[in-house]
Amino acid sequence: MNKILKVARREFFETIKTKAFIIGILLAPVIMGIAFLFIRFQEKTLTGPRPAKKLALLNLSEEVSAELDSAFAQHNQSNPQRQIVLKKYSEENLPGADARVQELKEAVREGEFDAFLFLGKGVLDSVGRGQFYTKKAADITFFPSVRYLVNDAVFKTRFRQRDISPELIAELRRGVPMDEVDLSGKVEKKRNKVAMMFVPLAFMFLMFFGIFAVSQVLLMSVIEEKTSRVIEVILSAVSPFQLMAGKILGIYAVGLCLISLYGTVVYATISYYGAGDVVSAGMIVYFIIYYLLGFLLISSMLAAIGSACNDIKESQTLMQPVMLLLMIPLFAWFIIVQRPEGTLATVLSFIPPMTPLVMILRLAAHPDLPLFQIIASILLLAASVPAVIWAAAKIFRTGILMYGKPPSLRELIRWVRYN
Repeated sequence: MNKILKVARREFFETIKTKAFIIGILLAPVIMGIAFLFIRFQEKTLTGPRPAKKLALLNLSEEVSAELDSAFAQHNQSNPQRQIVLKKYSEENLPGADARVQELKEAVREGEFDAFLFLGKGVLDSVGRGQFYTKKAADITFFPSVRYLVNDAVFKTRFRQRDISPELIAELRRGVPMDEVDLSGKVEKKRNKVAMMFVPLAFMFLMFFGIFAVSQVLLMSVIEEKTSRVIEVILSAVSPFQLMAGKILGIYAVGLCLISLYGTVVYATISYYGAGDVVSAGMIVYFIIYYLLGFLLISSMLAAIGSACNDIKESQTLMQPVMLLLMIPLFAWFIIVQRPEGTLATVLSFIPPMTPLVMILRLAAHPDLPLFQIIASILLLAASVPAVIWAAAKIFRTGILMYGKPPSLRELIRWVRYN
């Protein structure tokens, strides 16, 4: 055990002293901060003032003209930062509507207008159609706003033609203000929709980074020492298992440091948005348990892969199956968050390489998961870790001193069977 701790201490300090590691530690929070400021800037951009949009209108359904003018006027009055300047055209002085349509299309192409709206005859009877022509679609709210205003004008015109007051209809259709209250804790509180979606995602990415990204440091360390033949000197003082165990333990300590740092940054960001109460002490305990077991599982695999390869390029081929398994929760996170008790989420929870990511995602989305599922997933991971470490140690023992052509899957299985 003393030799394992010495290897772990050496691995830890050799890793944190490198310039790449120090820059990475400083750079990651800076990138997070820049991303946070960028999001805030985008929010202000989306909600702040913007240049008025110039809209050309050719309306062949004269019945809706009055309500259309009223709808756009009310919009501009209610949205002073989202003005739509409407300029109306007719078929006069041109041989038919088609000529005017082509003229206004060209005006949009030349930048005279931001868009051109054409309303055909019979829109009140659902016979006519509308076309919205624009040169660029950078502002995704422009077309939905215009479509809503046109539909509102058509609805009100239909009501007035039938002697039905649009104001009365709006009054009768007035909704009931309703809050969604969360009863998962002892204190009732309004449910934060943003927190419900993105706090689980933050937990999962933190887990993914802490397991896979940090474990890659171990893989590169093993390959570097193997190619430089330093490993042969080290093995004269410790056994292959002691070396592998010490490296895993040292890199695990590095991972804990990084997770603590980045976890603090993430929690501060979540708290800034008023969702800090979503992170409970129980979630932190579960995170530590799944992180420990998941790291031991994945790092053992990568240590074995590193010992069997001579360079990073060779290791990438053997890493692909592990990487693909870990990517599945990243692709399916939205479905899992929406249905944390669903069949897909439950099945993925019991596939060991994915268990830590899926379970922390489910627990963050729904803390009241069945206790037996939580216990069963932890026991499954705990049973998988010794088996994987045993197989990884067998491969590490043989592969660490092997050079030349990388082994095939059949050869790796044969190494595991060696006594």
